[in-house]
Amino acid sequence: MTSVIFLGTPDFSATVLQGLLDAKYDIQAVVTQPDKPVGRKQKLQASPVKELAEQNGLKIYQPAKLPGSEEVSKLKALNVDLIITAAYGQFLPNSFLESAKVAAINVHGSLLPKYRGGAPIQWSLLNGDKETGITIMYMVKAMDAGNIISSAKLPIEADDDNGSLFEKLAVIGRDLLLKTIPDILDGTSDSIEQDENEVVFSPNISKEQEHIDFSQSAEQIFNHIRALSPEPGAWVNIDGQRTKIYKSAVENIDTDLKAGTVFEITKKKLVIVAGDGNGVSIKKIQPAGKKVMDVANYINGTGKNLEEGQVVVNINER
Repeated sequence: MTSVIFLGTPDFSATVLQGLLDAKYDIQAVVTQPDKPVGRKQKLQASPVKELAEQNGLKIYQPAKLPGSEEVSKLKALNVDLIITAAYGQFLPNSFLESAKVAAINVHGSLLPKYRGGAPIQWSLLNGDKETGITIMYMVKAMDAGNIISSAKLPIEADDDNGSLFEKLAVIGRDLLLKTIPDILDGTSDSIEQDENEVVFSPNISKEQEHIDFSQSAEQIFNHIRALSPEPGAWVNIDGQRTKIYKSAVENIDTDLKAGTVFEITKKKLVIVAGDGNGVSIKKIQPAGKKVMDVANYINGTGKNLEEGQVVVNINER
């Protein structure tokens, strides 16, 4: 039985781990990020990978930083066949990667060398890409720079957001990994070097980047909103109130109204002018202190005083 150390944190990783468990790989240890405080009460919450590992009685390690920790020595001593990572969220020491008897491999949520880094799925949406995919790669010390073993493409649909793409790519990643591992184990897998001239980086989204800039085009705003939905949520001040938007659509309109102005408002529709003169039709919205709601509920409540021609977004404001 092939022995494995698995490293991962979010739902994406849990889907991959479940695939390994279903395929009867010998999971010797699971490494995931420490529990994080969430909500107003700051209650500690385990990662999806930890929850799955606990359900299956697996040994769990949660070092704040793996390099130099006592955990890394214990992990190296396991002398496993494969080290497999999927959205773990930390750099791994080279000595640990080299402790795998066969290989250390990563399930990455993009078509490398495009989108190396911690937020490949978000950046594919932010940039309005029409396709994305999964890459299985050998791990090296440099970030996401190892040789590509296998890959699979996925078209990005108009109604996709960060959440739906994560779910789709997790399944593709799980299946591609299980298809690729046997070739790695028997030495028949080919790999290719990444073209350094084609490298694009995808750093984690900062707090500042969560703000929606209505001086941008309607298409850019649409992509921004779906790239950050359902988490962490893109926001803008509407009529002076910090408001998150989770779903929108591009509205082709003809207007000379300035960006940030209400172009149309009905009982079920709210369209705000973008920087290119087209409209952003708001579909799902969350006013400060309230739950996510359909735009009709927003217009009937918090947004009941909005009017056509009213400037509700100050494009110079953060």
